[in-house]
Amino acid sequence: MKLDIVIPVLNEEKSLSNCVDSVIDYCGRYLSLWDFRVVIADNGSTDRTSEIGKSLVQKYSEVSYFRMEQRGRGRALKSVWSKSDADVVSYMDVDLSTDLGSLLKAVEHVSTNRCDICVGSRLLPDSKVRNRSLRRSFISRSYSFIFRVLFLVSFRDAQCGFKVILKSSLDKVLPHVKDSGWFFDTELLILSEKSRYKICEIPVIWTDDPDSKVNVIETAWKDIKGLLRLRFGGLSVCKKIISSRCSRIK
Repeated sequence: MKLDIVIPVLNEEKSLSNCVDSVIDYCGRYLSLWDFRVVIADNGSTDRTSEIGKSLVQKYSEVSYFRMEQRGRGRALKSVWSKSDADVVSYMDVDLSTDLGSLLKAVEHVSTNRCDICVGSRLLPDSKVRNRSLRRSFISRSYSFIFRVLFLVSFRDAQCGFKVILKSSLDKVLPHVKDSGWFFDTELLILSEKSRYKICEIPVIWTDDPDSKVNVIETAWKDIKGLLRLRFGGLSVCKKIISSRCSRIK
């Protein structure tokens, strides 16, 4: 089976090489039975990220480099995933905040049909979260509470940069995801669960990156606007997705 591991990057010249080296080493050890590929998804970097990404393609046969000039993590993921011919697709943050040890378990969950989407969650009792400020922890838990109340979904952590997805299920939902930024993850998960795809969460070891470029307040505001868009009319596409699934089964 084929597995694509996508790493979205924006001006990550300091982190990219170490990330790819670590992912290749891990996959060689624990996912050697898979036909895996690591895809660097560069969305508009202006530093040496492009140069480093291309050098990694020369270094590893399992690495490919994709560049788009428009920025947006969601836009980069959607572009790469829509073109993928893999059976299972995934993504992780370039800083490897989520310990790679969770990847094998997540891939096994999806490939054995235990779920359509496996999400790393920092909010499960068995998860270990390190170096996170009380402010960021409060915002994360508050956001989780808000979307769970608004949409009555089962998952808790929508924004952890660690997800593994069955490609055949993703193909039904992905065209309907409108956001191209940080809200992309939340929208994908909500639309998927409301379209009757199964989502499971696994505990992870997660270490906060002190050099993270994420503007927490700005991102939180955009997320709230995204939730309101979905709550007031954005879920109508789920009926179409369910209908297409049912017609395919017939």
